Amino acid sequence: MSEQIVIVGFGPVAARLVDELLPVVRSGRAALTVVGEEAEAAYNRVLVADLGVGRTTAEALALADAEALAGDGVDVRLGLRVRRVDRARQQVILSDGASVHYDRLVFATGSRPVIPNLTGINPDPTRPVLPAGVTALRDLRDADVLRQAVAGGKRVVVLGGGVLGLETALAAAEEGATVTVVHNGPHPLGRNIDRGGGAVLAASLRRCGVRMAGNARSTGVEHNAPDGGFSALLLDDGSAIDGDLLVLSCGVRPRTELAEGCGLSTSAGILVDHKLRAHHEPHIFAIGDCAEVRCPDPGCASCRNAKGPSGLVGPGWRQAEWLAEYLTLLAAGTPEEAEVLAELPAEQAGVIVLKARGMNMAVAGDNSAEPWDEEALSAGAVNGRPRLQVAQWADPEHGRYVKMTTRGGVLEGLVAVGMPRTAAELVGLFERSAELPADRSLLLRLDGPDQLPGTGPADPAGTVCRCAGVSGTAIQGAVEEGCSTVAEVSKATRAGTGCGGCHEDIKGLIEKHFQAVPAA
Repeated sequence: MSEQIVIVGFGPVAARLVDELLPVVRSGRAALTVVGEEAEAAYNRVLVADLGVGRTTAEALALADAEALAGDGVDVRLGLRVRRVDRARQQVILSDGASVHYDRLVFATGSRPVIPNLTGINPDPTRPVLPAGVTALRDLRDADVLRQAVAGGKRVVVLGGGVLGLETALAAAEEGATVTVVHNGPHPLGRNIDRGGGAVLAASLRRCGVRMAGNARSTGVEHNAPDGGFSALLLDDGSAIDGDLLVLSCGVRPRTELAEGCGLSTSAGILVDHKLRAHHEPHIFAIGDCAEVRCPDPGCASCRNAKGPSGLVGPGWRQAEWLAEYLTLLAAGTPEEAEVLAELPAEQAGVIVLKARGMNMAVAGDNSAEPWDEEALSAGAVNGRPRLQVAQWADPEHGRYVKMTTRGGVLEGLVAVGMPRTAAELVGLFERSAELPADRSLLLRLDGPDQLPGTGPADPAGTVCRCAGVSGTAIQGAVEEGCSTVAEVSKATRAGTGCGGCHEDIKGLIEKHFQAVPAA
């Protein structure tokens, strides 16, 4: 009898799991049901802002084809919610009244946008009703709202200084909208970037045409537009920022309510062990934004300081790939092999990359220590462990800033603004945990005038697409096989199907290849 696998949620991470499970479904050893709340099959939600400014199409964002999956034997149910999970009977009850049996249940419910408690907005966190002219920019319908505002050259107010809010602001400004970013704290990316880098980043955003309103606390929204929609964001100092569209970019929270409703353990996310199994429930798993890897063993050192879900698509995809292998072994009737399968490796600290016309930024790790902060530099330097060292360089006038925080010569944190080649090299060193050159200025020279355009230190075998883990060598191989566009490379290698930050790098590799091809 085939294994009955049910996946709740049909976003990018669930789509990868479905894709990896197709061989075992086609073989008849497993039956797979996917339940998606939206009417559309999985698409790249990270690039919804690009869709909203007209830089891509809904077809290009698609990550799954419901009809093709049905042809492979997958039971795809779209436009439905799971009302509850009956763990005793191993069934999920759907919003249309149907019930589906499972042998293995996977939560891939993702996250929902945080809706701030502002006067004029329904504060219900699970079912917010946003007024006209206010969007959280989360799905295809939200993209339509942004597209209309940008096409009309409207005033867009972005509330939140995180990376998604900044990317939306930059894209909308480049396409002709008047954009203001409102954020709490002295600079954007307050949780990820140090003061110096944040100040240079804010100045660079202004040069790109984005207005910045820092140290601002919003209290409510005004609805005085002709259609009764949004007209201004109200601040606690009594001032207001006028606009035609308010984009809420205040972070996300894992969707755990369904898991909580059936008695599973949760914290920030659904608690799972290193095999992605829910605590004390071997038949249920969780992956992606909703999953928090923190095993129930109190003596587990790696879980002692574990953080919640990363919110990044790359780690979710790696979880999906690992879980697919585990479920495949179970479906094949080899539970012994499944149990000895090596656990999912712990994820490294994420790298935040922000790219736009006229600016480039990369941030990773802990970069808060300052060069002369003796207390911070000495923290953790016990039992022979080296102390922190900080190398810092700034040219605010030209929008350039680099900070390297190292311990024993290995990066623990970095900031690079306006230094694309230096950023690329530092990110590679950070991801490999490789030691930096003793003379840190060698890295700064990568962006110097003696470097020819298009040259750089990047190792061809190095990772170009961090979300999907695709190397430059793999991309070059796809180009040599005939791929001539970013879309074709993405289809062949999966590179560029995540955050989109590597699209320019992929394009550069394509152009470099065809420039070297002699004319016929």
